Amino acid sequence: MPSGRHRAAFAVERRRRQARWKGVVAALAAVAIVAAGGVLFLTRSTGTCSARDPILVSVAAAVDVAPPVMDAAERFNASGAGVEGRCVQVQVAEQPPAPVLRTLIGDRAGVLPDRPDGWIADSSVWVRLARKQGGQDIAADETVVATSPLVFATRRSLAERFAAGGTAMSWDMVFPATVRGRLQPTEHEPDIVRIPDPSVSGAGIATVAAARDIVGTGEKADRDLTAFVRMAQSGSAPDYRSMLGAVDAPGFWSRPVVIVPEQSVWAHNRGSGAEPVVALQPKEGTINLDYPYVVTAADPDRAAASRLFAAWLRSAATQEAVRKAGFRGADGQPPFDSGAGISTELPRPRPSITAEVIDEALEAWSRLAPPSRLLVLADVSKENAEPIDGPKGAGGKTRLDVAVEAAKLGLQLFPNETHMGLWEFARDLKDGADHRELIGLGPITKPDDGQEEIRRTALFRVADGIKALGDRSSSLYDAIDTGFRSVSKGYDPLMSNALLVLTAGVDDGKGVSRRDLVDRLRKEWDPDKPVQIIVVAFGKAADRQALDEIVSATNGQLYVAQEPGQIIDVFLSALARRLCHPTCSNR
Repeated sequence: MPSGRHRAAFAVERRRRQARWKGVVAALAAVAIVAAGGVLFLTRSTGTCSARDPILVSVAAAVDVAPPVMDAAERFNASGAGVEGRCVQVQVAEQPPAPVLRTLIGDRAGVLPDRPDGWIADSSVWVRLARKQGGQDIAADETVVATSPLVFATRRSLAERFAAGGTAMSWDMVFPATVRGRLQPTEHEPDIVRIPDPSVSGAGIATVAAARDIVGTGEKADRDLTAFVRMAQSGSAPDYRSMLGAVDAPGFWSRPVVIVPEQSVWAHNRGSGAEPVVALQPKEGTINLDYPYVVTAADPDRAAASRLFAAWLRSAATQEAVRKAGFRGADGQPPFDSGAGISTELPRPRPSITAEVIDEALEAWSRLAPPSRLLVLADVSKENAEPIDGPKGAGGKTRLDVAVEAAKLGLQLFPNETHMGLWEFARDLKDGADHRELIGLGPITKPDDGQEEIRRTALFRVADGIKALGDRSSSLYDAIDTGFRSVSKGYDPLMSNALLVLTAGVDDGKGVSRRDLVDRLRKEWDPDKPVQIIVVAFGKAADRQALDEIVSATNGQLYVAQEPGQIIDVFLSALARRLCHPTCSNR
């Protein structure tokens, strides 16, 4: 899988350099022509405008639609179109939507060198976000340049296998199998559905909206959406080409499917050496990317010139060129020479994906997506050495055994950007201390200080070796007190900071009292630097009242699991707190 992704990423970067160079050449040529008296403009112009003082219009176009827009700009520049007697010359640059958005709303970081006069994003969602976030001089109307429906793409052999098994693609497949009531997908289903990164692509935003639309609202919906985000983060990619390039690359997944715009499938199937992929429509209906052109110029003349180019993009010639580039037209007509793997039928839309649903989805993603900084405390006291109760039984497993299983399952849900550490605690654990650091808090893809294996590997190994001590009582309150201060001391504003406690849920009363602990937490908890305490208690012995009071002091939450089958729900419920963190009320 990595080699395929690297090859695709290299091709994308090479193409981006070529496109940017094309824009630079056009800009330099325009300057040279103006200095030379506009000979080229006058020679190529078929209108009555003056080329001596042209109106230069800069257009930022989404990566995939930029090539046909650049070709349209060349024809437009040769047409002699003018405003107030001055010729209009359009320069198109290939730009992802995110930096354009940041430029238009006045951000300082990650912005373009200059504000564009026209913008073609891959979805009107970006334009609406720009308006909502205070972008100035953004026209009220938009011109749809092209459309491309989202599809579930996979290699042909897999598509045939799914069809033989009676499996139709469904938006439900963006969720882990556990959300759909089973531990693993069936052999007739995809074992992974990867989505584009919603922070940089309209297709990713649309997929998040579809996920939010499916789960609805409520506590279970929050858990399900959390599961989706966690899986999506671990498999999302910044561009469509790398996703499609990895569909048939050897790797962990044997039945991968990716969600991409139909046009990217068209482009992939025309690449040299690429195994053709098939675009499958989801049975519930799909979402169209609409590639809108919006005027963003503040200067009246450039705004008028930008509107002229918008109209040109809807001309019959440009619409034909768009369809020859693998897009559907603004009216939904299929691409020319779509070839095998792409249906010529008009895709059925999913009408329930409204602007409100998209807003809710983006809000949820923005709160879930920041990576986690998590210190895990494992209770190794004698209370956790007891068997866990449950109607289905636990196969003789102790509470700590179940806690370790939960930690290992939870670890698989976290993306590579996660920071994590692990302590164990019990009274007088070692040399008079009531806790011991097993793995220092830090990036799970990097080793702990003085170690060689990365933390993720070490966490699995160390977790397997954690054993309950039958002669040690629980220092629960002291461990929470010390752990909270440790996480707070190293607070990272770019991450979700939390203390996760896996425990039997009782304290031996030999250290800090519950009252003193709660008072300290209320005094030290900073709403501007919030650190949540999340307690996952195993078994019926947990002191719910005490633990509820403790977690409430940090706007955290208590979860109690009675049997092993509740592990996944407990962990997803804990992670779903980030849907409303840090202002959510306890549930």
